[in-house]
Amino acid sequence: MKIGIIGTGNIASYLLEQIKDGNVLNGEITALLGRNTEVGERLASRYDVDFHTDIQEFLSVPLDMVVEAATIEAAALYMKDVVASKKNIMISSVGVFQDIDLLNEMKELAKLNGVQLSLPSGAIGGLDLLKSANAVNGLKNVRITTRKSPASLGLPNEQKEDLLFEGSALQAIQKFPRNVNVALLLALAGIGAEKTKVRVIVDPAIKRNTHTIEADGDFGEMQLHIANNPMPTNPKTSYLAALSILEALRDDSRGVRIGN
Repeated sequence: MKIGIIGTGNIASYLLEQIKDGNVLNGEITALLGRNTEVGERLASRYDVDFHTDIQEFLSVPLDMVVEAATIEAAALYMKDVVASKKNIMISSVGVFQDIDLLNEMKELAKLNGVQLSLPSGAIGGLDLLKSANAVNGLKNVRITTRKSPASLGLPNEQKEDLLFEGSALQAIQKFPRNVNVALLLALAGIGAEKTKVRVIVDPAIKRNTHTIEADGDFGEMQLHIANNPMPTNPKTSYLAALSILEALRDDSRGVRIGN
């Protein structure tokens, strides 16, 4: 499997390191797309890949999978071109789909071009359970409580814990598009963005971002608590988010997918 990466930041660097040096995948990264020429050329030289700043030049390279590991803006700018070029795409910046109409448009475009649009599980778990529980519309309630430090939310140092937001996943992703992608993932896997409930708590005492997921329905009940370590190279990026992309790529290369 030949892989192209959109982005030259921490996740892109991690994937290059693991796949090129760690040999953890039956495939190879052959091309990068980015705007930061200095960083892109340095990564290209270090890992022996092609670096491009033009999307059409990037897509002219033989690729089986394109991984967006950049920003919401980059995902919005490039994903239609990728799918139109009949290449599979994995989107890590799930916040781009706060516009559900855009997600539906991308689904149809992917079907039309015979390619797969993938959303890795990111910094949470439990998505398989929610999908299974809702197979015949038996999932009733889903709530996620996210607890973050002021720095993670881009806020000045708060002196005490505070409930910053409570509402639907749709409202949450509109208010915090870069901080609660996990809520949108839960909504897409389960009962939708309007019915999925979200609480965001700012807590100056915590060292790790945490997510507590609660769900119930015909299947029974679920509670899942996750405390994420940051990537060693960037405290703003969840290590699990990078790992989820890597494992999704490994699943694609194995020919066997475990779970939904």
